[in-house]
Amino acid sequence: MKHVILLSLLLVLAACGRGVPDQARIVVAGDSVMAWNRSAGASVADQLEARLNEPVGDVSLPLAKVMGGAGPLNIPSQLEGVRVAHVVVNGGANDLTNCDCGQCGPVLNRLISEDGTQGAIPALVADLRRRGSQVIWADYYTSPKYAGTACEPRYKVLEARLGRMAARDAGVTLADMDDVFRPDDLTLFAADKTHPSAKGSGRIADLVAPLLSR
Repeated sequence: MKHVILLSLLLVLAACGRGVPDQARIVVAGDSVMAWNRSAGASVADQLEARLNEPVGDVSLPLAKVMGGAGPLNIPSQLEGVRVAHVVVNGGANDLTNCDCGQCGPVLNRLISEDGTQGAIPALVADLRRRGSQVIWADYYTSPKYAGTACEPRYKVLEARLGRMAARDAGVTLADMDDVFRPDDLTLFAADKTHPSAKGSGRIADLVAPLLSR
């Protein structure tokens, strides 16, 4: 019953989310890293909008997955029918939550192959590119909760594979959040030491904003 209530609350959140304004040329999609601080008007999309002085769509949602998840809890479904100049997207962490940190190879392979050409992430990116969108894939930062643990290496593997994917297409850019985050700077993180604080969401917006003029 608790899971049903949680899903219902998330779907209500999705319905009340920012959505995609008709005139938007940029849409943010993905999981809770993107959606965090929305209630305070300080999510990544909110802060991009303020920096760029233009409308920015936002379809991101906590608990969203690249593989699985129903409706807006599935990241490809979030972007169904979206045709804009730029899509800023992340994902994969929630897909990896149910695998043991040392046994994530099969899930990683389903997300993205070692050479970056196959899997759910390249399929999503290829679909967006066919629609004419430039894609910025925002790779995860290292959070205080996971820094130095056995879980950290799986994200390094994911990052390397995403880099190979992006290198194959000039219309795809990998934005590494570790470039603007430090796990020992707790001001960048929410109280759970996993999600970004409003300042952290601002750092992500600062990382992404210069890439949106390409």
